[in-house]
Amino acid sequence: MSKIIALIALFSIFQSGNEITHDELLGKFEAASHPDFIQIESEYTSKSNIYMRRQAYRAFEAMHFAAATDGVNLPIISATRSFSHQKRIWEGKWQRTQYMGWSDFKKAKDIMTYSSMPGTSRHHWGTDIDLISLNNDHFANGKGLAAYEWLKKHAHEYGFGQTYTSKDSGRTGYEEEKWHWSYLVLSKSYLETYLKIISSEDIKGFSGQGIADSLDVIPHYVNGIDSSLRNY
Repeated sequence: MSKIIALIALFSIFQSGNEITHDELLGKFEAASHPDFIQIESEYTSKSNIYMRRQAYRAFEAMHFAAATDGVNLPIISATRSFSHQKRIWEGKWQRTQYMGWSDFKKAKDIMTYSSMPGTSRHHWGTDIDLISLNNDHFANGKGLAAYEWLKKHAHEYGFGQTYTSKDSGRTGYEEEKWHWSYLVLSKSYLETYLKIISSEDIKGFSGQGIADSLDVIPHYVNGIDSSLRNY
């Protein structure tokens, strides 16, 4: 039954015909007032007023249903984040006392173990979600492991893939994130467009903006995804 629902989610696609815009790639818009976005219902998240692109959300609903049928719960803990939201996260970490005396380069690189510079996060696009826990250890045993194994086996049936896998294969950028899953049906085009029209000059408006270029943020972080996802 789950595969039938997946086919409906993948082939009953809403085609808006809208071009991917510069501001959408950088997160400089309001999801709540964007016609392609929908608010995530409370049965899927404990967070309030969080959004996804409508097509990605419908595919997630199908995946959530199938997982629940197999006894696996997939709560969303983060979804679309605007530039200003990502800036609050970034600035909060930038001001931590543990970084006193650090160079901007070293500080930014440490923050980017898991967190993106504003304007470079895939969460700006409305295609990516964080599931269950922001701790890799949670997925090492028990229900966390069961959920991760289910996602590895079935998420692709619904158009989703784990963006930041192990770096053992040479992947660059962020460390592994077992919680971060992307709706590749849409995000593949967003990444391709980002790499074509966004430059380091666009990454600005926050503390440490000047070192984006020296960190190779776009080629090493924005483009630092699992290689298997490029041919989706």
